[in-house]
Amino acid sequence: MKQRRAKYGYLFVAPYLLVFGIFQLYPIIYSFYLSLTTQISNKESKFYGLQNYAYLLKDSVFWKSIGNTWIIWLSCFIPQIICALLLAVLLSQYKVRGAGFFRASFYLPNLVTAASIGVLFSVLFDWQTGTVNKILLKLNLIKEAVNWMSIPFFARSITSFIQWWMWFGYSTILLTAGIKAISSEILEAAVVDGANSRQRLFKITLPLLKPTMLYVMVTSLIGGMQIFDIPMTLTGGDGEPQKSLLTMVLYLYNSAFTNRNYAYGATVSYGLFFIILIFSLIFYKVLYPNSGKEKS
Repeated sequence: MKQRRAKYGYLFVAPYLLVFGIFQLYPIIYSFYLSLTTQISNKESKFYGLQNYAYLLKDSVFWKSIGNTWIIWLSCFIPQIICALLLAVLLSQYKVRGAGFFRASFYLPNLVTAASIGVLFSVLFDWQTGTVNKILLKLNLIKEAVNWMSIPFFARSITSFIQWWMWFGYSTILLTAGIKAISSEILEAAVVDGANSRQRLFKITLPLLKPTMLYVMVTSLIGGMQIFDIPMTLTGGDGEPQKSLLTMVLYLYNSAFTNRNYAYGATVSYGLFFIILIFSLIFYKVLYPNSGKEKS
């Protein structure tokens, strides 16, 4: 009877396995196959081996897209994690009135689609009719309208700011949950032992927050390496000015769908996969340097 009833479990997991196989596993395998081919025509392709990957390693545009992606992500992530950590400590370990309201307010930008926010900021920073230029001109802070999106530094800064604004609230909620999961008995014991608030933060809270920090870092890395919506809406897909907003996924999109080179687009996607995998492992080793070592 138990064996017969256990077989029904396959029926419950079958829908997930079916959807996973069709929409995730098959595209992953087929993309890898595509990366090993070259297109002869729109309908024909032939086996190309690892030559696409060899070309990828020598592709200067691909390396520029990697640099752009890292600059944008780090410019967003560093202030994001600092701000989120400070807010999480403030809202969880101190009695702040309306803490729930602040958490909801910080998370609110994350509910808006990235494409919508990209369109909003492209209108705000439009050099002819943008609100930002009009305000700065009214305050006499600038003498003439500035074409913000024609200057690589400002274009990247605006993109990083949008990413920070959208995601720092999400990171704050995760870190707040991680802090609240720390046993109050540990903190109370530290108080009894004479530890001040600074010592409790650096000696207890932050070390015990490592699993949550690792999750935030890895998910932020994955999202940052896949940034597409904001550069796409701000630049119309060309990654200008001076290709400073040409991210890896935008380059993948242009290769596969704009230039119709699906094989090379698949190769770029696997290059992105390996970059994320390598740096996720590095983050893990940095936060857990002694993992995997036998206890003496």
